[in-house]
Amino acid sequence: MDHYITGAAIKALRERCGLTQAQLADQLCVSDKTVSKWETGRGLPDITLLEPLAAALRVSLPELLSGEVITNANRSANLLRSRLYVCPVCGNILHATGAAGISCCGVALPPLEAEAPDAAHTAAITEIEHELYVEIPHEMTKTHSIPFIAYVTGDRFELVRLYPEGPAAARFFRRGRGKLYWYCNKHGLFEQRV
Repeated sequence: MDHYITGAAIKALRERCGLTQAQLADQLCVSDKTVSKWETGRGLPDITLLEPLAAALRVSLPELLSGEVITNANRSANLLRSRLYVCPVCGNILHATGAAGISCCGVALPPLEAEAPDAAHTAAITEIEHELYVEIPHEMTKTHSIPFIAYVTGDRFELVRLYPEGPAAARFFRRGRGKLYWYCNKHGLFEQRV
């Protein structure tokens, strides 16, 4: 994080909430001149005021510190708009159904951007009765592998965790149109419609 908190962020969030400097000051038990100093960059809020300030501005502490409000506009609950995150430190796999501020192991994680598979990361998809059998001809070592394959439809998200020295394959009950995602720990996220 490049900064502690900026006056511009405090001002923008205060105005978004429809609060005057005096109203915000009353909620925090400080003077309106103190709030004015924060907003003009002539002072910073004490660390003990950060949580009450975030609550008064109706944002989370990470949103307050970054100055970016995260709004989940995914009101239709369509899982095809899901976002995937992978921690580069511990390999944790995280899933969100919309915009989110996600961190793991002290690292803020950006959402992965899926690409069309290249020749080295192509999935072979075979339909067997009511199942999809997905196989990726990829090495599975501790340093280079496919940690997961996910099948996502409008109302379901199913993820199969894969491990080094096992096959890069998974079975999913076919539930209609959707997307398959798989992740290479060296080359990123790939997607394919099914």
